[in-house]
Amino acid sequence: MTKMTKKRVAMLLADVPEDKRFWCSDGRVLKNLSGLEGALNDMTAETFRRHSSESKSDFANWVRDVIGDEKLGRDLSKCSNAAQAARSVRQRITWLEDKMRTK
Repeated sequence: MTKMTKKRVAMLLADVPEDKRFWCSDGRVLKNLSGLEGALNDMTAETFRRHSSESKSDFANWVRDVIGDEKLGRDLSKCSNAAQAARSVRQRITWLEDKMRTK
C-alpha cells in the first residue's frame, strides 16, 4: 500500500493531463475525481451501463490506471449503479481532503 502523503493526496485530487481525460459516451469529458462525482450524480442508467457492467469497468480502470487510486478503483468496480458510484467517489474525496488537512 502506498503511503498517503500530502503530495500523494494532492496528486489524486488534481486534474489529469489533457490526453488522459475520460470521455463519457454522453459527451462529457472528465479531468478529476470531482468531475467524475458530478457526472455520476446526474448520469443516466444507460450511460453508466455503457461504461460499467460485468464486462466493462471503464470508471474503475480510469481511476486506478490514470488517477492512481487503487482503492477507489476497487470500490468503483463493485458499484452497480451511478448513484452508488457517486457515493463511493464522494466518500473517497472527503477522506482524501481530510488527509490533506491533518497531515
